[in-house]
Amino acid sequence: MYVRHQPSESPPHAVLSTIPSDSHTWNLLFLQLVLEEQGWEVTNLGACVPVSTLVTESAARPPGLIVVSTVNGHGAEEAPALARAVRAEPALAQVPLVIGGKLDTRGATGPDARPELTDAGFDAVLTGPNAVPRLLALLDSLSQRAHGRVHAHAAR
Repeated sequence: MYVRHQPSESPPHAVLSTIPSDSHTWNLLFLQLVLEEQGWEVTNLGACVPVSTLVTESAARPPGLIVVSTVNGHGAEEAPALARAVRAEPALAQVPLVIGGKLDTRGATGPDARPELTDAGFDAVLTGPNAVPRLLALLDSLSQRAHGRVHAHAAR
């Protein structure tokens, strides 16, 4: 008789979203595949997600990570309010929250918008050619934290 082995713990859960004005989905599909390859279960909320929907859906089943991806160039303007709303929900106050993509219409990848975004509640701002490697390092650090290992915050 074959006994199916169940993992001792369920896979980590991530919520994936955009900012309310961003109608792009290819970035979300790419990130969903990256997260799933790393063993994460993903709830992909899709494009043009209202902040209230992101907060409600995330609070209903608090994830181990919330990822906001934007490519329309309005992330630096819209994301601070999103982060403040997420942080105002007690169930989400400590959930790692990251943003990445094209955050302004200039296509800048420097730290220009980072202080405003981290001050609003984002734990990491991932832009430019190192965004995906930094996301992978963050996923690894979250995995190690879940298993009680000491780690450095890889996304900063």
